[in-house]
Amino acid sequence: MYAIIKNGGKQYKVQEGDILSLDKMSLEPKATIEITEVLAVNAGELKMGAPFVEGAVVTAEVINEGRDRKVVIFKKRRRKDSKVKRGFRRDFTRVRITKIAA
Repeated sequence: MYAIIKNGGKQYKVQEGDILSLDKMSLEPKATIEITEVLAVNAGELKMGAPFVEGAVVTAEVINEGRDRKVVIFKKRRRKDSKVKRGFRRDFTRVRITKIAA
């Protein structure tokens, strides 16, 4: 059984027991969250939502929060003596999927 959920403008395919990094939610470790933005659920047969599946809930437990490695964005325009170097570190909340209810 798997579900496709939406979080922070991104879509994730999740199963029970999966660990994934979502956008920061400012929650304590061991807190539970319910994700109701479920786009599709497959439990033998595929249920698609328009846009979300009614009554479908994905429950997750917060493991920790942190910051990812730095991502460097470097842009260079050749022959123009123009270059820009920028970077950022993404804040995340790591969760473990505990239950998918369709």
